[in-house]
This record gives sequence, structure tokens and C-alpha cells, in this order.
Amino acid sequence: MTGIPHVWWPTALLALVLFGDAVLSLRPPAFIQRCLDGVRLPRDWWWILIVIKLLAAAGLVVGIKYPDIGLATNVAVIGYFVCASYAHYRARFLKQEFWLNCLGMLALSVSALVLPYAI
Repeated sequence: MTGIPHVWWPTALLALVLFGDAVLSLRPPAFIQRCLDGVRLPRDWWWILIVIKLLAAAGLVVGIKYPDIGLATNVAVIGYFVCASYAHYRARFLKQEFWLNCLGMLALSVSALVLPYAI
């Protein structure tokens, strides 16, 4: 494993998915609402998740040119989804939204961190 990623597309894919998630969260569809209500996140706080995801997407895009920023942002995104997973566990909300949304995004985030260095 070297200090410079070999490919850029996993980082770009994660940035695109986070951006899409943030845009969807502007008017959250039912599956996002069930997820946030399931972990008992107050609706007054939902906006902060949009800001976090937009900043993460921007950091990942910048990270394509500046790998250290991309690495730090990707680790932060993984931390975000680890915390989200813990919130699901703690709220005992382990339904389909947890397995698909939360753990799926965690897997994508980990893959986006590992693949550019492994390929």
C-alpha cells in the first residue's frame, strides 16, 4: 500500500452517492424518514445531516486532487456511519433501513477507502 491512491473512481462514487443522499434528504422519502424516526433523531436536527453529507461530498471531490484531504474525509465518513450504526443499535431499530441504508453506506465508505490503494 502506497501513500497515493492508484484510482480515483471509488472516491468519486462515494462523493456522488453522498451528494445524492443529501439532495434526497432535502425532502426525505419515506425510507429516510423511517430511518431517522427509528433512531429518534429530532426532526429539528435533520438539516445538519444534509450539511454533513454535502461537506463530506465536497471533501471527497477535493480529495481526488489532494489525497490527504480525501483520506481524512473518507475516514470521517466511515466514522459518521459507524456512529449511525451505533444509533440504530442503541435505538433497537434494526429493520431493513439499517441493513440497506446504514450498513450499505458503511460498506461503500470502507470500500472507497481501501480500493484506491489496493487496485
